[in-house]
Amino acid sequence: MFVYTAKFSRKKLVIGLISVVVIAAVILIIAGVFGQSDKDSVSAVSSLRSNEDRVGYLSALGWQVEEEPVETVSVRIPEKFESVLQDYNSLQRSQGNDLEKYAGKLCTRYTYKVTNYPTGDESVVADLIVYRGKVIAGDVQSVAIGGFMQGLEYPKG
Repeated sequence: MFVYTAKFSRKKLVIGLISVVVIAAVILIIAGVFGQSDKDSVSAVSSLRSNEDRVGYLSALGWQVEEEPVETVSVRIPEKFESVLQDYNSLQRSQGNDLEKYAGKLCTRYTYKVTNYPTGDESVVADLIVYRGKVIAGDVQSVAIGGFMQGLEYPKG
């Protein structure tokens, strides 16, 4: 058996402990910053539990919406994705989301009337699909015949 001894002054011990704590804090901060794989995605928001949170979220993306949703419904994400849902999920994946992770889950869809669409179209709404306070999908669309659907980012240009 070997025994090693070391002689430390209290000052060196305190400096060593502080150094270890600082290094650990830096590692945790870096891991938190770089560990977000969806840093620019719609799903990066931590919690949207209130109507004010959801309206603020849409506002941060550039959309002005009426304060109250025009519709709030519970939706269950299907276990199997048919072609229409696959197409919708492609749009979601382009925004950093993937509905397949939520297959079978009961979610809430909030629909808000958009008041600042660039063309002035008054039939435009924004949908947010939320699971446990987190946006898992969303879109902006025209509900008019022959309408359109796009991602949640406000159009640039």
